[in-house]
Amino acid sequence: MEQHKTRHPQRRAFAEGAAVYPVPARPGRPDRPGNGGRPRPAGRPATRPAAAPAAGPVPLLRRFPNPRLTGLGAGLFASAAMLVVGFLDWLILDGSPTAYGLLFLPVSALTALWVRAADLVTAPIGVPIAFAVGIVPIAGGTGGFGGQAMAVFTALAVHAGWLYGGTLVAGVITCVRKVRDMGRRQRAAAAAASAARVARRSAQ
Repeated sequence: MEQHKTRHPQRRAFAEGAAVYPVPARPGRPDRPGNGGRPRPAGRPATRPAAAPAAGPVPLLRRFPNPRLTGLGAGLFASAAMLVVGFLDWLILDGSPTAYGLLFLPVSALTALWVRAADLVTAPIGVPIAFAVGIVPIAGGTGGFGGQAMAVFTALAVHAGWLYGGTLVAGVITCVRKVRDMGRRQRAAAAAASAARVARRSAQ
């Protein structure tokens, strides 16, 4: 005699109730689709707003001026700067040759740095001329043109160390810039040749 298997009425009711009644949502959390079948409240965005991009670093210091002067412009800059230095030295320090020589070094460096690459050779030539122009106020010559010229030549002979030092500074800087410029040109030529070879291979 066969016996029919029957499920317990409480288990059947529990299974049916689990299929009918939704699971309550957890407090403090927004309702999600499929969470008990409850719709999302009106006015709440479906997605979070995108975060604002972080601001880039603010430069604290401005870049140092880096003009590009021609050979004539670099010579005029050096001569004008040394003439102003000479007058200030004569007015403030009573024509101190040491102060004049010390200020001649940075003027020489700036002249060599600011001249353009095509006129690098002119920097070591214009710097000694600027030294001679600026030394006129502190030469201390008396009389007419001959006396002034003799005083200038004497000052140049006495303070030739500063003259050679500034010229050497300008020469070293121009040599370094020339070597770097040649290196950049060689790298650019090699890159262009490599790109041409790749283009020919791709065309074949």
